[in-house]
Amino acid sequence: MGLLSKKDAKLITDPLADNNPITLQVLGICSALAITAELKASIVMSVAVLFVLGLGNVVISLMRNIIPSKIRIIVQLIVVATLVIIVDLVLKAFAYELSKTLSVFVGLIITNCIIMGRFEAFALANGPWKSFLDGIGNSLGYAVILIIIGFFRELLGSGTLLGFKVLGDPIEKTGVYAFGYENNGFMLLAPMALITVGIIIWVQRYKNQDLIEEN
Repeated sequence: MGLLSKKDAKLITDPLADNNPITLQVLGICSALAITAELKASIVMSVAVLFVLGLGNVVISLMRNIIPSKIRIIVQLIVVATLVIIVDLVLKAFAYELSKTLSVFVGLIITNCIIMGRFEAFALANGPWKSFLDGIGNSLGYAVILIIIGFFRELLGSGTLLGFKVLGDPIEKTGVYAFGYENNGFMLLAPMALITVGIIIWVQRYKNQDLIEEN
């Protein structure tokens, strides 16, 4: 018997495809539009949400029986805010330039609908282990979309990936630029991020029509 039962494994695998928080639930769209012009920023934001949601779900689950219902939202916000402050301090200590790029968007993790949604819908009703798996699964589902968007926006908009020139040098006209290729600066603007998200949502929903009709 493996470490995870089939039911537990679905907590991780479902948000990756069948119930993705961005493409099917349409949550966490703001950060998908705001910080995906660079792949590195997309990855760092994904890791930050993974830490906050994974650990936050466990904390809320452990406290679920002692949190008064009238103040549960306030408690959830305090938990998220504490974890976000930790992420922000770590970024400033070890990746200061990137922390300036992400700036206010790290703080906005506090209001990320995915995090508050999983606290309410899952962590308050389940044990720490399942809550942890649910947090990891939804974080990975969020990360997959962010990384896909960041990959195409940086590649087509700047000709780079993680800051490395992968299509050649546009100034010296090497690589694909030797054939007249030009970077599409529109990819770096918010409207193209919205269009890219829209295309991914369309593809995902087309592949999951049965699931959508059931809901």
